[in-house]
Amino acid sequence: MFTDKANAIFKEAIDTYHVINTVDQPFVNKYDKNEDVLGHLLYRKCWIDTVQWHYEDIIRDPQIDPVAALTLKRKIDASNQDRTDMVEYIDSYFLEKYKDVTVKEGATINTESPAWGVDRLSILALKVYHMQEEATREDASDAHRAACQTKLDVLLEQRVDLSTAIDTLLDDISKGDKYMKVYKQMKMYNDDELNPVLRNIKK
Repeated sequence: MFTDKANAIFKEAIDTYHVINTVDQPFVNKYDKNEDVLGHLLYRKCWIDTVQWHYEDIIRDPQIDPVAALTLKRKIDASNQDRTDMVEYIDSYFLEKYKDVTVKEGATINTESPAWGVDRLSILALKVYHMQEEATREDASDAHRAACQTKLDVLLEQRVDLSTAIDTLLDDISKGDKYMKVYKQMKMYNDDELNPVLRNIKK
């Protein structure tokens, strides 16, 4: 199943990040895009999410220097754009894979594309990793660990359900029971023609 591969790659990316555990570490994709383009995309996607997860931790420091916070905010903005781009690359992979499928009469479209489901699965992998940390943190109270274990159990159940939903969607697309229709995100705030503040700076 597709999500077996995706979940394994997400875990690999998250575990690799936490060996050094810093947002400034260099990125090396373990999957050659010429040999395994899907693995390449999934690993990169989860790495972006993992770095951004830790950006979000850092920027919530109440003692953070305002100048450093602004610099970090710019990095988060760029990361969000990278994240969106990767989702679109993954959807392009699926569009190419299923381009020759004959769509059945009465086929329906899903509320989200496969890659946006993958996006949620990647974030869920990060929630599982960090909730597992909290559920086993030795310097935490028993009550804290127990509460986090309860939350972890829910996250693990959610991952099973989301994985099943994604695999079912892909199976339906492969059989023509559903079809893909991808809309580019068309984000406006990074575009110096669409964002009025950026447009005024150009003048």
